[in-house]
Amino acid sequence: MTTFTGNRGLQLEEPLIFEQDTPGLSGVDWEEPEPAGDRLGGLARDGAIGLPGFSEPEAIRHYTRLSQKNYGIDSGFYPLGSCTMKHNPRLNEKLARLTGIGDLHPLQPLSTVQGALELIDACAEWLKTLTGMPAVAMSMAAGAQGELCGMMAIRAALEDRGDPRRLVLIPESAHGTNPATAAICGYEVDTIPADGRGRVDLARFKERLGPDVAAIMLTNPNTCGLFENDILDIAELVHQAGAFFYCDGANFNAIVGRVRPGDLGIDCMHINLHKTFSTPHGGGGPGSGPVVLSEPLAPFAPLPYVVSDGDGFRLVEHEGDADGKPIGRLKAFHGQMGMFVRALAYMMSHGSDGLRQVAEDAVLNANYLLACLGDTLSPSFAGPCMHEVLFDDGFLEDTGVTTLDFAKALIDEGFHPMTMYFPLVVHGALLMEPTETESKATLDSFIAAVKGLAERARAGDAEYFTDAPRLTPRRRLDETRAARKPVLRWRPDGADD
Repeated sequence: MTTFTGNRGLQLEEPLIFEQDTPGLSGVDWEEPEPAGDRLGGLARDGAIGLPGFSEPEAIRHYTRLSQKNYGIDSGFYPLGSCTMKHNPRLNEKLARLTGIGDLHPLQPLSTVQGALELIDACAEWLKTLTGMPAVAMSMAAGAQGELCGMMAIRAALEDRGDPRRLVLIPESAHGTNPATAAICGYEVDTIPADGRGRVDLARFKERLGPDVAAIMLTNPNTCGLFENDILDIAELVHQAGAFFYCDGANFNAIVGRVRPGDLGIDCMHINLHKTFSTPHGGGGPGSGPVVLSEPLAPFAPLPYVVSDGDGFRLVEHEGDADGKPIGRLKAFHGQMGMFVRALAYMMSHGSDGLRQVAEDAVLNANYLLACLGDTLSPSFAGPCMHEVLFDDGFLEDTGVTTLDFAKALIDEGFHPMTMYFPLVVHGALLMEPTETESKATLDSFIAAVKGLAERARAGDAEYFTDAPRLTPRRRLDETRAARKPVLRWRPDGADD
């Protein structure tokens, strides 16, 4: 932590805001309010709130200093695998803040939001075109809720035909939300192992597929950064068994503009607009996870959805007004409007050829990392990758350095660490996704840093890694040290916890 103390300059600690309290000081001069009746039924607070006393400049400086310690995509390379942490074009941000868009309210009369409904409809058409699917549910708040929507649609379709299947097959490299979603929908989960190529073991899949299987939930490209090249056979087998094919679309960034999931036999897939189409990502949101649906699942799409009746656009919000048999409503209103604006701006500014190049450049950058680091680190699987490259900790064997140690040291080199220990199919995983927005110069700098650290680890300097990072305000924070030494947490009431 850092604090500025006038002419004394920079010191190495930023006290908590409560520790900088000046009792009675306020940046606002409030007049004493008129007496008011108590409508809290005796539950009104009878003590001080406990907020610290600050002038406005002091408050601003405190939070500005804290903000300058954040690491974000606007300050550096963010190679988190399976997260697509790429640059967000400022054009998209500007459009999302336009008057008439930024101040919309979901309860406005439809006659006053025809442009907004048309925008949602246009975004939906782009998504259907890019995926080759006939229907899309736009209102889902994020990818995980999109998964829930897709699996609920599958369950509704099975129940509609009187089919009591209760099992979902999920590859072991799946995102953790996949088995959680299936369980929430009342299904049992069976794991399908990966083969030596890092892809679904087709023989084991065939053995497990049967009349009790409701669906498979498959990520493609998968979390090892590999394209499931048996996907057409998997889809055919799933459909022959009377089941449905759910695809986790978290990695659509790698194939957008090149492959239409509908052509692969997929029945439904969520799309993370906040990843593939470059809307803000991280820090808790906002996200957006529209779900595209095949012909058999389209009748079960949730409410609400936008339709055009020739005289304008309207929202279908009630089951009695809907075609098909919608599963109901999964979100209070109509979706993340700001995300729709940003995603549509991204798609329109790139066009079909530009979106294809997005995928091509993302894959090219990942394979550049693989080619440059393949002899230094230990690639988990042979052959080229898709949008992300997976290494294991084999290169650290007998060095006394762990994947966590290596990642901590990378912070001192000025880079956010890659994804660690995921996917679980390899030991000590280091998963890197450079995305399409990073330059060769940035990647070369990252490669040089990683190579230098690998050489240092193999040279026997384990202490350098176990003590890293050294250059961050709070030094090293991890569960190992927490286990060795009690951590004191300051509380506003003055007691130590």
